Amino acid sequence: MIRTQTNVLLSGGLLAASQAMAGDLLLWQTNSLSYLYGKNFAINPSIQQTVTFEHADKWKYGDNFLFVDKIFYNGKEDRNKGPHTYYGEFTPRFSFGKIFDQKIEFGPIKDVLLAMTYEYGEGESEAYLIGPGFDLKVPGFNYVTLNIFRRQTEGPRPGDGVWQITPGWSYSFALGNSDVLIDGYLDWVVDNDENSRGTYHANLHINPQIKYDLGKALGWRQKQLYVGTEYSYWKNKYGVESSHNLDTNQNTASLLVKVHF
Repeated sequence: MIRTQTNVLLSGGLLAASQAMAGDLLLWQTNSLSYLYGKNFAINPSIQQTVTFEHADKWKYGDNFLFVDKIFYNGKEDRNKGPHTYYGEFTPRFSFGKIFDQKIEFGPIKDVLLAMTYEYGEGESEAYLIGPGFDLKVPGFNYVTLNIFRRQTEGPRPGDGVWQITPGWSYSFALGNSDVLIDGYLDWVVDNDENSRGTYHANLHINPQIKYDLGKALGWRQKQLYVGTEYSYWKNKYGVESSHNLDTNQNTASLLVKVHF
């Protein structure tokens, strides 16, 4: 029942977003392509190259975020996915303040939203998330968001009925004749799920990017070409508990080149 309701909401989100674009309700959007190269990944082959497409926009009644990863394993195939795989997420959010044309502000909260995420990838890796979202006022930051989700997985994987807390942030500062941008997110699944399909363990994934605006430094357009690094710390990756036989705690950094268009 939860999955059916979430499917309806996600379908409604896509429909509403497309209608918004058609009705000239789009406030802004940005798209980017990234290339990453890193080592020491857990569970999957250690060396990976990733090409990522990202889209973000804000429209009259909320915002959307989408990314798709194409991941290439260097020198060793994954036993389940072969030499490469893909993974993506789509997160639409609907602003109650904008829908009802009312200011919803109290303390550090500047808006309350309905947040949803659809996770998808190769094999049995679908999940549906829904819950409240918040836009926060934090001095010095470009933005800070907080989503609190209830997870529902698809297929044989465990992970139904667990809570996930996902803050996101963006912070920038001047450096020489250019700028540094630090942005990213944290996914914290706070409890275990034990059922007939197995155990999905609580896990924590911290994934920030630290980027230098190379385009601005070279006298080109600012906020268009970035170089830097992406850090990934993931305790109990994929909800698999780390043990002496299988280390599932990921701690790695990747070189990053990112182009916005």
